[in-house]
Amino acid sequence: MSMKPDPSLRIVQVCPYSWDVPGGVQVHVRELSAHLRERGHEVRILAPGRNSGKRDDAWIVGRAIPVRGNGSVARISFGPQVATVVARALREERPDVIHVHEPLVPSVSMHAVLNANAPVVATFHSNVGRERVSSLWFKLAAPMVRPVWNRLARRIAVSDAARHSVTSRMGDGELLIVPNGVDVERFAGAKPAVLPGGRHLLFVGRLEERKGFPVAVAAFARLAERYPDLRLLVVGDGSERDAVDDLPPAVRARVEMLGRVDDDRLAGYLRAATLYLGPATGGESFGIVLAEAMAAGLPIVASDIAGYRDVARNGREAVLVPPGDPDALVAAVCQVLDDPALARSLGTQGAQRAHEFAWDRVTDRLVTVYREAVGQRVEGRGSRVEGSE
Repeated sequence: MSMKPDPSLRIVQVCPYSWDVPGGVQVHVRELSAHLRERGHEVRILAPGRNSGKRDDAWIVGRAIPVRGNGSVARISFGPQVATVVARALREERPDVIHVHEPLVPSVSMHAVLNANAPVVATFHSNVGRERVSSLWFKLAAPMVRPVWNRLARRIAVSDAARHSVTSRMGDGELLIVPNGVDVERFAGAKPAVLPGGRHLLFVGRLEERKGFPVAVAAFARLAERYPDLRLLVVGDGSERDAVDDLPPAVRARVEMLGRVDDDRLAGYLRAATLYLGPATGGESFGIVLAEAMAAGLPIVASDIAGYRDVARNGREAVLVPPGDPDALVAAVCQVLDDPALARSLGTQGAQRAHEFAWDRVTDRLVTVYREAVGQRVEGRGSRVEGSE
């Protein structure tokens, strides 16, 4: 007897951050939505942005404004007008399940939870350290965030670091870990970019406080003296781009500021580089670029911080060093550059581990969670987590 295929789902994905600005959560939502559609599911994205209205597969429900937090700048949208548009969008879409990302951020995701007309699955992406956002803030915000927390049918974190970040403030609750997804085939099979001769260190990320770009620059100043053929490639932009201007002219000439690049160009740089540098100082929940570097077979030297440790393990896929320490970064880079066997081992093991984050696996797990949430509602238990109130 033949088995009927599982029915397709109507899914609303909700992103709290501006759809017009590059960011890890935006990439995750965009790529997850594409993989869901490939499986026959209907997906609509709700997010803030520059101009409200429907576009392609996204519905921009409010104008995004920049807010500083966690060592970065988030562009979010919140208020009665946004809530009204979100509620209308959910009524029109009539989803089977709503997947919100970062529901405790005062933005579109929070509005979607409070106006939900279907079971809500939530993913927590951030690792917000207490040194960046105080417990007092959470106490003051509790009357607003507790009802949101209680309405979630299923809770997901992208890593142990992200899970601890939220449960340490909201209390114990069941959070399943489902990592960020990576297009392993794209990065493994990309054509290497054409680069000048010599070896190349690659830095990728926003040039801002917590990504550690000045640490990378300080380390390269010393490494350039030891390795005359070494160059630094920088993908990304931000307020700390001028850190390279303090380098001696001869060293500065060996730094190439590439700005923002699309995913295909990034894959080419990852395939062509000699070593990936990840000197973030903290506040990372996963480290998606580490996973992409691993998929490309690139050895990694990165900070030994929560979030990064969940992706690349010290001595296996990466050499991890104390954050904010240029001396430690220099020593680790020298260790890898001077030991080709170690570099090959890190790259090979990284390529193998990257398959654990492949989108097919991640999508399988998320669809299972969606169906559990929908089934819970069908059984008459509502969309709340049992025992949450």
